[in-house]
Amino acid sequence: MIIDYTKLWKLLIDRKLKKKDLAKVAGLSKSTITKLSTNQNVNTGVLLKICVALNCDLADIAEVTNADKEMEHE
Repeated sequence: MIIDYTKLWKLLIDRKLKKKDLAKVAGLSKSTITKLSTNQNVNTGVLLKICVALNCDLADIAEVTNADKEMEHE
């Protein structure tokens, strides 16, 4: 199981924001944005910063998915 941040990227598109905009408003480093882009683990403090900056809920930016199923489709 992994946390998928596809919803976050869609939310940014809807709000006409770029990843660098997210980094600035949420106070995130470039390496943290890279981790999010590749569905790597980040701490809950990062997720909270994003939710506060975008005025949204955790469910609006992430979802748990079964990595095994995703691998089967590739």
